[in-house]
Amino acid sequence: MTRMIERWFPSAEVSANSDKGWGSGNSEISLFMWFAKRPTAQAKAATICSLLPWPDDAEEQTRLQNLVRDAMTGRYASWSDLQAEIAKANPEGAATLDPFSGRGMIPLESARLGVQASAVDYSPVAVLASHLLTSAPFEDWSEEPELPFGEIGHLLTSRTDRLLGDLESLFTEIRSRHAAAMRDVYPRHNGAQPWGYLWAAEIPCQECDHQFPLIGSYELMPARGSREPVSFYIDADRASGTWEAVVTPGKPTRSPTLTNAVANGKKVPGKSAICVFCSHVHPLAVHRRLLQERQSQDVLVLAADIDPKSQKTFRQPTSQEREAVEAASRALAAEPAFSPFLPAVPDEGIAPGNNNIIGPSIYGAKTYGDFMVDRQTLSYVRLARIINELGDELTAAGLSRDYVRALTGYATAVVVKKLRRSTRGARFQSKGGAQVGDLFVNEGSITFSHDFFEAGIGDGPGTWSSISDNVLAACRNLFSDLRGAPASVQRGTATALPYPPKTFTAVVTDPPYDQMIAYADASDLFYTWAKRCLHNTWPELAVTADPHGCQDKSQEIIVKRARGEAPDEHRTRAHYDTLIAEAFAQMRQVVRDDGVVTIVFGHGEPEVWQRLLHSIEHAGLVMTGSWPANTESGGQQGKANIETTLTMACRPAPAGRPAGRKGAVEAEIKAEIKQRYPDWERWGLAPADMLMAAAGPAMEVVGRYSEVLDAKGETVDIYTFLPLARTAVQEAMAVEVNHQPLAAFDARTRFALWWIRLYGRQAQAKSELRWQALASSLDLASVRDLVGDADKGVRFITSSEHTGKVDGDSASIDIALALAAASDEGLQAMGQVLAASERGVDDTYLWSTIQFLADRLPGNDPDSIAFTRVLRTRPGIGNAAEAVTDSNRENARRQQNHDAQLKLI
Repeated sequence: MTRMIERWFPSAEVSANSDKGWGSGNSEISLFMWFAKRPTAQAKAATICSLLPWPDDAEEQTRLQNLVRDAMTGRYASWSDLQAEIAKANPEGAATLDPFSGRGMIPLESARLGVQASAVDYSPVAVLASHLLTSAPFEDWSEEPELPFGEIGHLLTSRTDRLLGDLESLFTEIRSRHAAAMRDVYPRHNGAQPWGYLWAAEIPCQECDHQFPLIGSYELMPARGSREPVSFYIDADRASGTWEAVVTPGKPTRSPTLTNAVANGKKVPGKSAICVFCSHVHPLAVHRRLLQERQSQDVLVLAADIDPKSQKTFRQPTSQEREAVEAASRALAAEPAFSPFLPAVPDEGIAPGNNNIIGPSIYGAKTYGDFMVDRQTLSYVRLARIINELGDELTAAGLSRDYVRALTGYATAVVVKKLRRSTRGARFQSKGGAQVGDLFVNEGSITFSHDFFEAGIGDGPGTWSSISDNVLAACRNLFSDLRGAPASVQRGTATALPYPPKTFTAVVTDPPYDQMIAYADASDLFYTWAKRCLHNTWPELAVTADPHGCQDKSQEIIVKRARGEAPDEHRTRAHYDTLIAEAFAQMRQVVRDDGVVTIVFGHGEPEVWQRLLHSIEHAGLVMTGSWPANTESGGQQGKANIETTLTMACRPAPAGRPAGRKGAVEAEIKAEIKQRYPDWERWGLAPADMLMAAAGPAMEVVGRYSEVLDAKGETVDIYTFLPLARTAVQEAMAVEVNHQPLAAFDARTRFALWWIRLYGRQAQAKSELRWQALASSLDLASVRDLVGDADKGVRFITSSEHTGKVDGDSASIDIALALAAASDEGLQAMGQVLAASERGVDDTYLWSTIQFLADRLPGNDPDSIAFTRVLRTRPGIGNAAEAVTDSNRENARRQQNHDAQLKLI
């Protein structure tokens, strides 16, 4: 059976829905912190297109396409019709697997359809996240005993009402108990709990020896409406060696102590620490060394309150609040261990080579217990104890093991989300009415800040109250109108799947992308606290073979970008390539004969694609379809850069395949793409999308053969055929330039016109330049001057940026750009260019090039105007060129006569 994904995919609908709304996945990611968000629109489309057939009858094809398009209009759109069609196409029962499930975005779509879904991931944190998203919500908990706290009885109108009600009661109970446990170290101020506290690292000045705080901004509140801005500054007394923070109305008028400095007329690299007592400049290397040597200490700078009008205010901490900080340190030292192998304060070590991922390690952090001030750590220790105690109480009250695990799992989801706002990376942010920053500076990298914010036990951003409300809101959204069946989620490795052969109708997965994200390293902070929160209810979380006590990484399939000393780092490219091939081979084993392995992959580098194709080939799989969609930032179909991902269909390679000849295979690829092109055009794929879609039929052709041999009988790398597939699209489109076939132009001009045809002036990823050069059979260096660097990649140059010399051997594109650049200087300047090119006003390819550029570039583009000017003055340029040529000839004749006279003398 040919599956729909092998012949068609709703690329436009996926792109349109991946940025916002039901298909973005924003609600799903609000439940639990994980990485590499996969839009639900893409997950849904990949799942249903892998399960539905592609019939031979054209009318049936159209009917199923329309059904899928309707399904892409909402989370449960066309739900019953989809279920019926999937059941009809798979009478033995449909089953799917995602062996790289992450938080579970792909298995979730199978679960929502009621399809038997299995999910596997190597990270225990991901397994927990996936369980809470794809399994627990779909279970029927209505027969569970009542909680021993909170309101008794729930009005059940749906099967999720019980879970929602119990989560609300549980989160309220945790907040109450946690506030009671921490009340002594978070004293009230004027009868209310403060929102939180601003901290800073304090270092000794290397000049005057006084201690001063490192603060990157003095702004507290920007102006909003009629409200004045608020700021502060550090007031230092050199005589006593003391300082204090002074809150003042208005914008900051002084430079913060951590800022860009100038020495000897030159900017000092990085942020420098400026002593508030003597103004001595401490460059980045100096103040970083002081922190690494533990010569710093954390100091309380300001306290933040929320007044009765819900306005945030700032003040100096009271003596009672300063004493509470010291009391918290004493209390933390007395906290007992969770078990003989699990101390209260995390001692799990940060592995070497993690400086680019775990920012605090650059500044001296050795363990994940070094990420917080003592009071924050104490808060999390007691929070973890409360969740464990509640798990025991719920079990004693008769609740089932699975329900207790679900409830405590959701409570831990709040803890994990709160961690993002509760370390030295959670910087105070004045924008948006004063917020607590995220410790992730980008996806997968934890930042460090010398000044940071500690949320308290009351209300406000970063508190348990705020974060738990956020998780509850996500649950209400996700559980609304919930339909489907729970997925089966387990921890394991994709290289050893625990399933019999031919179990699944489809394997649909989003594997790790080479070195983009170090999943385990980036989530070890969450792991260290999750296993403490779930010590009693999820004891398996604490089991690890990692020598540092973190998540096991021996079989993690990534390429690790190590920074710093990492002598034992094994996650190399060879490791990745070997294990990803083993994983694909396992997928081939467990998929049914008429099923597909669907791989979602996004990477811009041709070299990474080459390695991926080799892994697919070595696994005994053959790609039969590839479909692009703009899923990383949404909205714009056809943007061929890293924002674009491919959804690729693969099948087990058939046995007994013959060897193929390179020339014949190339001809087959061109014929196959020419046959597919009318459908792609009819379905509205943009030309840039077609370039990526061409990989599927090209690899399908190559997969018909056990190997492809060249004229010398040597094996041809299958990657060779990807650039060929792109060239075949260009040929199938039969692009003409002013009635001249594009193929008739010189190679450099052909490259330039095709680039403009695809992208105009839009910036593209640098990898796309490499792809286009490969497809044009050109060396990258030979076209790099035509496509220059831009803010977000590369873009086609303007005529004013063109630096090429024009002569009789110049390509048409160089002459055209030179003419446009000279157009501002008048006919004589343009005539000189045309004369130097040895072309005329009747040169078809030159003037077709100019016409194409004038038509294709936006009307307000300066070069479009310039090219139009060149076209309109074409006869005058020709006359000027003739005059230049005549003048040159006359000058040459005079010089010749002059030289002859000199010889006579």
